Amino acid sequence: MVEPTVVEPVRPEARRAARARGPWWPTGALVGVLAGSAVLVPLAGAATWRLALLAIAVAWVIDASRLRAPAVERVVPTELVRGVAVGLRVVVAARPGVRVRVRQPQTADLRVSPAESEDVLAAELTPRRRGRHVLPPVVVRSTGPLRLARRDHEAGGELEVAVHADLPGARRLALAVQRGTFRDPGHRRGPIGLGTEFDRIREYADGDDVRRLNWAATARVGRPMVNQHREDTERTVWCLVDAGRLSASPVGDRTRLDLALDAVAAVAATAEALGDRVGAVAYDERVRRTVPPRRGGAATLVRALDDVEPEIVDSDHEAAYAQVSGTKRSLVVAFTDLLDEAAARPLLDAVPVLVRRHAVLVVSPADPELVTAVTRPPGDRRSLLVASAAAGLLAEQDRIDARLRGAGAQVIEPLADQLPAACVGAYLRLKAQARL
Repeated sequence: MVEPTVVEPVRPEARRAARARGPWWPTGALVGVLAGSAVLVPLAGAATWRLALLAIAVAWVIDASRLRAPAVERVVPTELVRGVAVGLRVVVAARPGVRVRVRQPQTADLRVSPAESEDVLAAELTPRRRGRHVLPPVVVRSTGPLRLARRDHEAGGELEVAVHADLPGARRLALAVQRGTFRDPGHRRGPIGLGTEFDRIREYADGDDVRRLNWAATARVGRPMVNQHREDTERTVWCLVDAGRLSASPVGDRTRLDLALDAVAAVAATAEALGDRVGAVAYDERVRRTVPPRRGGAATLVRALDDVEPEIVDSDHEAAYAQVSGTKRSLVVAFTDLLDEAAARPLLDAVPVLVRRHAVLVVSPADPELVTAVTRPPGDRRSLLVASAAAGLLAEQDRIDARLRGAGAQVIEPLADQLPAACVGAYLRLKAQARL
């Protein structure tokens, strides 16, 4: 099951005096008092002017003396999923009469909304990139009871957070597979319960294959029941992740590499649930990360790939595929981008070597902008040119698909939001066909 989220209740340094960020500062109210006294007090004489200034100075010192470091409590998970917002809460215990405004600074990779508030900050923290990131200390601006002095303090210290691919979503898909309720977005059939070894009888779900109805159980309980079969176990799955220049291209608010790693998490979690071994190779012009296949290692695999980022270099598919070509028969899931024939040529050369020994599945997320450009009604000459170019690219990708299938590989190109489920569905179909 998914590892529990770690929460930072109150860091030890947050209980002690926070660090001051700078000196005491006058407020707008103090400036207004000084401006008013400069106009009115001189009319009463120089002595009164000096007394007024002294009184204002004493009041400012008293006000500033109340601005001691407040106690700050910050509650935030330290294990995050890229793109998934989590709650962040900061509570400041200020001295009586002191007004505080709390701010959680954000970074390019960790977005906070809202970023500041009075007294208590209840915000959402959204991580935008995988890897390890640092959440800056909380900044508290305190204003004295007389509203004449203010000071900023830092509290809570820097907090390191880990941002992962979507393992929780992957676990949900794996659970659906285990329960026999998983629906493959690439096929019209209903929930998949694959394999040839009988597992259990369960209640019929909408879309189930009627050929699996257990008529005796149906008659006995008075409602439709179906047979579910157990998956073969102890198979090996390799996920080959292309982290070269093409993986840096965006699909919506994510890169192709981000999409691939979410799908890797889904395949790994499903393999774990079915008792298969799963490993991974991440590569560009060289092999950057190898995770040997093991059972029950989905979380380890996902975390091992957290810090892999795209490199703007051409990928060496043959060198990466050589890492698995000599192993025993496995399912090899190759995540890459089938942009055009020139870019795909190294892949086309490498796949025939793999299929001699392994079942090969090539995965490339469809570009929604290309699909939209082709299907959208043309409005002007420019849109016609865009549609024509998009149609040409899609036709070229179809030719690449045909060559890969001709070499013996399976190819899927689902939309981004269907990618994890489509990969799981293809994996299950290959198991059911005894291709592994």
